[in-house]
Amino acid sequence: MARDKKEAIVVGSGPNGLAAAITLAQAGLEVTVYEKHEIIGGGCRSLELIQKGYIHDVCSTVHLQAKLSPFFRKLPLEEFGLRWVTPTFALANPFDDGTAAVVSQSMSETMATLDGIDEKTYAKLMSPLVNKSQELMDEIMRFPSIPWQHPLIMLNFGRRALTSTTKLARSLFRGKRARALIAGMGAHSGMDLDQRGSFASGFLMSITAHADGWPFPEGGSQKTVNALAGYLTKLGGKIITGYEVKCLEQLPPHDVVLLDITPRQFLQMAENRLPYAYANKIRQYKYGCGAFKCDWILSGPVPWKAKECYKANTVHIGGYLEEIATAEREVSQQKHPENPFVILTQPSLFDHTRASGDGHIVYGYCHVPNGSTIDMTERIESQIERFAPGFRDMIIGRHTMSTVDLERYNPNCVGGDFLGGAQSLKKLVLPLLSYETPIENTFLCSSSTPPSPGVHGMCGFRAAQTAIRKLVTSH
Repeated sequence: MARDKKEAIVVGSGPNGLAAAITLAQAGLEVTVYEKHEIIGGGCRSLELIQKGYIHDVCSTVHLQAKLSPFFRKLPLEEFGLRWVTPTFALANPFDDGTAAVVSQSMSETMATLDGIDEKTYAKLMSPLVNKSQELMDEIMRFPSIPWQHPLIMLNFGRRALTSTTKLARSLFRGKRARALIAGMGAHSGMDLDQRGSFASGFLMSITAHADGWPFPEGGSQKTVNALAGYLTKLGGKIITGYEVKCLEQLPPHDVVLLDITPRQFLQMAENRLPYAYANKIRQYKYGCGAFKCDWILSGPVPWKAKECYKANTVHIGGYLEEIATAEREVSQQKHPENPFVILTQPSLFDHTRASGDGHIVYGYCHVPNGSTIDMTERIESQIERFAPGFRDMIIGRHTMSTVDLERYNPNCVGGDFLGGAQSLKKLVLPLLSYETPIENTFLCSSSTPPSPGVHGMCGFRAAQTAIRKLVTSH
């Protein structure tokens, strides 16, 4: 008996898997999502990791690109419970003198926290692209597709993005404060900051911070995937949890399958069906540095010396350019820095649904070599204590995750890499992976595929579009 609708399967319920599923369902396919865990979300789960009443984000926490994402913008996610919280400052970078540089949606507020000699230079670097942030984001999310719809915007972005973080910071700025902001942004790439291309993601993040303020979902990252799942269900899609797909053969009959997994997992799942050349290519796929992550429950807010930090959800802890660059260079050399660069968020300052009573939750991580088993808790807490004396005295509870723990929790975090692969200039310009695979009607849709890591759904959306085109042309 002929089926009325074509059937699609998506493996993995992270943002990209759900984006792929929604796109397929919108095109009229019958969609089923399979998720290994009982709770959907991939890298966007929120759990009471330490104590009841305190909700922590397990992996992703601040969705820097979500509201500007071409895919997310088209969805009625607010109807399914998604509410955005935007802090006063997107970011604060404290210094040892008790002050901080900040990134605000107000350029003048940001400039006021820099050295006077750098104020105009900073505005000249950022403002033209902040004013065209939506057009830029649309182009980045289509990359590497050509022709560009806004070539001048892309060229303006590219001439700065493809340089190294340290070179850009030192060539443009004379004061330490602007250089520190640039270094902290570049460090999100997980690259040695002396490498060309290390400022690409940091430049885009800076632009989105000024344009959109780095919003995060009220109630935790789980709310983002719950809203996506709610919309998918309304479209007729199904989600089956607690079902681990170890090989393609265990899937029921289907017309197309999209896999929200990394190349290593795909190789394990389908090696016997892959041509030698393709299998060899994805064996060579490189993963980036890992992360060591801490979550805390505190008896009150972090006791920052710099008052600006109380208005920022995200805080970059590492001082000035030289210290941040040294820490990231040591990680790239397979070392564990004594003074790691720490990325910290404090969502309960702005979202009171996350913590009970007077308590607060805090999240912090630093980069470590891929697969590291070294406990970085003491070093991370020492860095925080340096800029917030008394921090340790306020700790009520603590939960830590090594690279091994991160990968065990989410297999897409290979060796603790939650960017889906090593970032590099070559990968930025010529991505190794495409959505299509040699197996008929089988596609990859994880953050290992273009356009980039992040909670924006565009990897899944574009993979699903590719799959739909292939289905149409093959029938």
